[in-house]
Amino acid sequence: MKKKKDRRVTCQALDITGGFWKEKQQLFRRVTLDAVYDRFEETGRFDALNCSWKEGMPNKPHIFWDSDVAKWIEGAAYFLLKQRDEELEARVDELIDRMEKHQWEDGYLNSYFTTVEPEERFQRRTDHELYCAGHLAEAAVAYAQATGKRKLLEIVEKYMALIDRVFRQEHSAAFDTPGHEEIELALYRLYEYTGKECYRRLAEYFVDTRGTSSRDETYRHADQENMQSHLPVRQQKTAEGHCVRALYLYSAMADQARIDHDGEMEQVCKTLFENITKKRMYITGGIGSTHRGESFTFDYDLPEYTAYNETCASIALAMFCRRMWLLEADGKYADCAERAIYNTVLSGVSLSGDRFFYENPLAADPARNAFNASRAKGLQEHLPILSRVKVFDCSCCPPNLLRFVGSIADYMYSVSGNTIYAHCYMEAEGEIEVSGGRMRLKQETGYPYDGRIRILTETEGACEIALHLPSWSEQWKLTVNGKEAEAVLRKGYLYVQREWKCGDCLELELDMGIRFWESNPRVIDTCGRIAVTRGPLVFCAEGIDNADLLLRDVRIKPEQKGEIGSRQMEGTTLPVLELDGEVREQEEELYIKPGKPLRRVKLHLIPYFAWANRQVTSMNTWFLEE
Repeated sequence: MKKKKDRRVTCQALDITGGFWKEKQQLFRRVTLDAVYDRFEETGRFDALNCSWKEGMPNKPHIFWDSDVAKWIEGAAYFLLKQRDEELEARVDELIDRMEKHQWEDGYLNSYFTTVEPEERFQRRTDHELYCAGHLAEAAVAYAQATGKRKLLEIVEKYMALIDRVFRQEHSAAFDTPGHEEIELALYRLYEYTGKECYRRLAEYFVDTRGTSSRDETYRHADQENMQSHLPVRQQKTAEGHCVRALYLYSAMADQARIDHDGEMEQVCKTLFENITKKRMYITGGIGSTHRGESFTFDYDLPEYTAYNETCASIALAMFCRRMWLLEADGKYADCAERAIYNTVLSGVSLSGDRFFYENPLAADPARNAFNASRAKGLQEHLPILSRVKVFDCSCCPPNLLRFVGSIADYMYSVSGNTIYAHCYMEAEGEIEVSGGRMRLKQETGYPYDGRIRILTETEGACEIALHLPSWSEQWKLTVNGKEAEAVLRKGYLYVQREWKCGDCLELELDMGIRFWESNPRVIDTCGRIAVTRGPLVFCAEGIDNADLLLRDVRIKPEQKGEIGSRQMEGTTLPVLELDGEVREQEEELYIKPGKPLRRVKLHLIPYFAWANRQVTSMNTWFLEE
């Protein structure tokens, strides 16, 4: 008998009602949605869909602009799912009309190749055609679910029929698998939405062919490791190459493992997850140590000042984690997802909602950046910027954040048989289908700032609820209606089996004390240093809050409890920490004898995701251990 896999519970079934994520979603609907739209309008991304550009005109279309547009549409769809808006729908519909008008008779749809190089379609593996098609497919499903409108879905299905014929049946393209993965997971999403086997077959073809094609291997200037084509996917044991490409691929592999009940593929996914999280991931859930290829490097290579940590890469990591907990009920996947979400993902957007980071370093030195900027082009090292911007030339991250935050409730629950798994905690409510019927649950919480989670049952029924117990919580308390609950702890989940009555309250209280962490000594930059967390949040110190301190020289003791306060920044209330520390008196001499007395200081820290929201200043995440 085939092993039963978990079912997803999506944002369609759940409404964010308050707390941290309600505030974020309101900000994104009020500010971010229009901010991204306006920048895309200014830079010509939407005009490119008219396919009217001529040589000499401004805003020459780019190979990946269609993906930016698609992600914006998908993000808009998630907000329309919860509240219809005629003006917003009209904006989306007008973009879809442009696509329909300029779709080729055979189904082809790409504004760059249609306008600039029509004779080169499906000839260059690195030029993002299938990546753009994948994002368009995801947008089509989301928009159909939100509005019931199927025009974009019909456009996509016509395009996918062409791609299936050209790649899987005829092999008439110049390559066999996409240089930038994304279409694979999108095809599985199309398959699960439409039930059409052709999408599953094409997804499997792309996944299983990767790393086996001589036509891919001999393609000009192609870096096979960067595109995860250095080995067939079932032989891969370490995460290599471009991080976003890799995690989109791994997400599709996890989909394939679940849908096909493929135990071998599931084990490959587990092996890759272990390599990433145990040897190649920053404490903030960031991945990608270098800007060279936006890539993984080698085990324990996690520099701070030059850390790449693309926002999209951490979004993709969370996507992979979500698929992994559908394969295996192990709390490590939820641990990893919330580490990425609450730190590097959210660091990618300003507290005001209209400025963005592509890269997310763990330390910043304005003097170093200023010197670097003064060098002639070609003599500069690559350093992440220290002030967020409204748009990038490669602007994949802003619309990716838009669709991620819009659908954040996807990360709350899953179901296996008669068990409801609660993975990431948010204030929300909704109806969840289990094998025994339907359960309506309401979750109340101040998470991630507060460790109390209350799940109220608004229907009656017998089922098991499994609550994620984060690995950072050293103490916890679980009650039902105020009395200690009988629960089984297994692989990071607390299982409570009960005949639930309407109005029952299952409450989990997590220890939200300050935690201190050392890195493996093989991580050269952070050897001998400690990082500070509270709940899922990593904390950092900025120079603006610690004006007289050289942050790299601050020493802190890991035994202290510290003080927890709050602060208003950009209209939102943030937790702040105050720790006791020591520093050396600053000297003018370059080299001094050891042993001079240290002075006591107070170190002030804010959540990592909130850094760089006031002014350009120094920042530090890892501190010397006193």
